[in-house]
Amino acid sequence: MSVAVHQTPNPNARKFVLAEKRFAMPRSFPVSTPADDPLAVRLLALDGVYNVFMAQDFVTINKLPDVAWEPLEAAVTEILTEYQA
Repeated sequence: MSVAVHQTPNPNARKFVLAEKRFAMPRSFPVSTPADDPLAVRLLALDGVYNVFMAQDFVTINKLPDVAWEPLEAAVTEILTEYQA
């Protein structure tokens, strides 16, 4: 299943839209708090990610300013594609 990536007004955030609704309620996972969700754990383990927000059919990733989007976006897309399978 595909994942659509959208830029946001925040240059350090990207919205990854899934093919269908996967999350019943919004949840936010900051890197400073241990995540109790396996998907959030995988995403927070990526270098430079400091927050994961999941709601309905999308995941928003916040990264540190000095981390490049290109490799991070590819890694997030791969994880989310596996998650939807």
